[in-house]
Amino acid sequence: MAKDENLTEEERTEAIENALKGMTNFSNKYLANTGTKYCTDKSIPAVVIKGLAEHKVTLGAPLCPCRYYDDKEKEAKDGYWNCPCVPMRERHECHCMLFLTEDNGFAGDETNISLDEVKDLSNAGFS
Repeated sequence: MAKDENLTEEERTEAIENALKGMTNFSNKYLANTGTKYCTDKSIPAVVIKGLAEHKVTLGAPLCPCRYYDDKEKEAKDGYWNCPCVPMRERHECHCMLFLTEDNGFAGDETNISLDEVKDLSNAGFS
């Protein structure tokens, strides 16, 4: 059962907006705490952050949006792939390319992304 199924469209939009703010702030702080960087193409972290925010609203947890799951609700409850996932926490390996170590060829110099950037870049090319 989706966590947002009883929300009106307006309530869902507000919940996504709040989750987007929260996941953007979390991502920026997590980068600072782990010494990781965003991808040189900031649309990558923007799309991942948007997916995490949507899962936070629909599943109640920031389940990694970059993987396929047979049962998303079960995976969200298990927690292994909730951001930051176990591979990221244990080995600094982020499948989504949200948090990149300096030795990753796609790592840029950016350690901050704004809410406006997340909104703009995650919707680029979509209407």
